[in-house]
Amino acid sequence: MRKNHKLDYLEMTVGKRPIVEVKSFYAKAFGWSFTDYGPDYAAFDEGLEGGFNATEAGPRKPPLPVLFSTDLEKSLRVVTEAGGTITKPTYSFPGGRRFHFADPAGNELAIWAE
Repeated sequence: MRKNHKLDYLEMTVGKRPIVEVKSFYAKAFGWSFTDYGPDYAAFDEGLEGGFNATEAGPRKPPLPVLFSTDLEKSLRVVTEAGGTITKPTYSFPGGRRFHFADPAGNELAIWAE
């Protein structure tokens, strides 16, 4: 049951990158699967529903999705092996450690562990 005003979906744009390249990254790094809605949109349901939009243009400040990891070092390895770029190396914060990375489309995400 969906609740009013609760986070329900996360959409990210892919900029000028081919959507197939962005989907390939997430599939390879995290095992995600997608439902395509035409050539410019791919949806996912991986704990939080969302989608990648290839039709948005212009300046944007994307959200910072944060993923949880049971093994931060392994997560760092799979991200880089899949073609991600580390934008902020692993650091400690109250509650755990995390790092930030950019996917092939330039979207910034973070992964944290306790």
